[in-house]
Amino acid sequence: MEPNASNNMQPDHCLEIAPMGVHKVVPPPHRSTLQKLKSRLKETFFPDDPLLQFKRQTLGKKWILAAQYFFPILQWGPKYSFKLFKSDIVSGLTIASLAIPQGISYAKLASLPPIVGLYSSFVPPLVYAVLGSSRDLAVGPVSIASLILGSMLTQEVSPVNNPLLFLQLAFSSTFFAGLFQASLGFLRLGFIIDFLSKATLIGFMAGAAIIVSLQQLKSLLGITHFTKKMGLVPVLSSVFHNINEWSWQTILMGFCFLVFLLLTRHVSIRNPKLFWVSAGAPLLSVILSTILVFAFKAENHGISVIGKLQEGLNPPSWNMLHFHGSNLGLVVKTGLVTGIISLTEGIAVGRTFAALKNYQVDGNKEMMAIGLMNVIGSATSCYVTTGAFSRSAVNHNAGAKTAVSNVVMSVTVMVTLLFLMPLFQYTPNVVLGAIIVTAVIGLIDLPAACQIWKIDKFDFVVMLCAFFGVVFISVQNGLAIAVAISIFKILLQVTRPKTMILGNIPGTDIFRNLHHYKDATRIPGFLILSIEAPINFANATYLKERIQRWINEYETEEDIKQQSSIHFLILDLSAVSAIDTSGVSLFKDLKKAVETKGAELVLVNPVGEVLEKLLRADDARDITGPDTLYLTVGEAVAALSSTMKGQSSSHV
Repeated sequence: MEPNASNNMQPDHCLEIAPMGVHKVVPPPHRSTLQKLKSRLKETFFPDDPLLQFKRQTLGKKWILAAQYFFPILQWGPKYSFKLFKSDIVSGLTIASLAIPQGISYAKLASLPPIVGLYSSFVPPLVYAVLGSSRDLAVGPVSIASLILGSMLTQEVSPVNNPLLFLQLAFSSTFFAGLFQASLGFLRLGFIIDFLSKATLIGFMAGAAIIVSLQQLKSLLGITHFTKKMGLVPVLSSVFHNINEWSWQTILMGFCFLVFLLLTRHVSIRNPKLFWVSAGAPLLSVILSTILVFAFKAENHGISVIGKLQEGLNPPSWNMLHFHGSNLGLVVKTGLVTGIISLTEGIAVGRTFAALKNYQVDGNKEMMAIGLMNVIGSATSCYVTTGAFSRSAVNHNAGAKTAVSNVVMSVTVMVTLLFLMPLFQYTPNVVLGAIIVTAVIGLIDLPAACQIWKIDKFDFVVMLCAFFGVVFISVQNGLAIAVAISIFKILLQVTRPKTMILGNIPGTDIFRNLHHYKDATRIPGFLILSIEAPINFANATYLKERIQRWINEYETEEDIKQQSSIHFLILDLSAVSAIDTSGVSLFKDLKKAVETKGAELVLVNPVGEVLEKLLRADDARDITGPDTLYLTVGEAVAALSSTMKGQSSSHV
């Protein structure tokens, strides 16, 4: 009696689903393999469709648009006015006051002669002004790239014992960094840098800021013998093993200027209109400290100074580039790592300020611009440069209108190189260390870290791995660990896609996740599942096992309730965007498995490529027949419920 009672109850429940017309599932329009390949390549390499602007244009206009595309200065240059120049000259002079002390400081961070930092603030900004598409990006050396370049090269070559070779390797690494960056833009492979997720970058930047700050303890404490390693433990060990070298004069001067710089930074953060306070503070610190050292002859009392700097513009360095020899692998690896990091930072900064002013920054053009300026820079005594966040923020707040602000900064640096270099002879290293610490503190973004914890715990773990990897192991290994974990997360999502059981919202033909919508109810005799990922060789086996487990769980629950067993397994494929041969085999295997249980496999809304491949593989129309293929879950349940009702009536 119980089976009959169950069968009588089931059609009555199915009547709750309002009858509706069944729409035919139509295969996608036929496209040749070449057309599909062309479409896939376009979406991969040309998602921004750069050729769209050339359509319906005359030949002459196309040539003009092409020139403007490769040289953005031709786009805004003809419209340039004196009014714009007044804004750009103010912002250019402002960022120059920041770029000069930072250039000297970052060069020392990279274990390079201080003059190289100023060289790197002269030629690259001129190149970017011609090729770059950002109005706010201020170009020059940055702390993270300087740290990575110096740490990677120092592992193999000593900048003290072999300064010439170290300089040659730095220029060669810059060349390969620029070549890699420009190649990414030219080949439109910018999606590669997307593997550096926001969580990875936040953790990496914070860890690098800690390491950079710890490295400045050498200057801030006046230590002569300091470790070349970058990890937290060796640095602190070196600091406390050389207490006898600490200089109270150096510590006092460093503390005073560090407090001064931090206070000016705090003032500018609290009131953005006072941006010039923090922008001018580093240069003012350099001037004041230099005067103090010169007046009191402090270099004779334990305070180390920069020393005499070479005057003149960038000497050519193309003859110093290494393209062979035992160090080739080192410079290629260093160029690759510094290139990726500096490129990511530059594009992120450019896009940030472009969003504030509501204009577009072309990522691929930025890659080519940053890459070419590093290639040219490597031949003109420059090391890796990109768009610096601190300088770009000052440039933006100072009212920069175009890339001419970079030209003004470059000219100011040129004047400094030609006439003002003797003034830096007595600049104390301790002040340069304080400037670096103040600059990198802004890289520690605690609010962003808290937001990541709130949103995604796995991303927070990735961020911590990047942070602790940089702090305790090394900069490049910490980054590699974080990227590896991020890729593992992607692989986990691909190989273990989500599946969910759907139920009907009463009084509608809408079906939603039973565990999400508590009022959703199951339809007896139906197991309705949704798959939310492409189906391929990496997850086909898992999906087969997971769906089989859904079936077993369903039958166990129905047995406990003493209701009917499964009659239809409905798979909602709306979220399945792609499928391969393993995926097709999955459906064939599932059909055989459910048939052994006296049930049928039904597919709902297979889209585009998925339906096309299923039709090609299913000559007998076993899984793509008119009774097994529906447009919506509601239509499938309504149609199949009528079938079940008819079968039940005939049995009666």
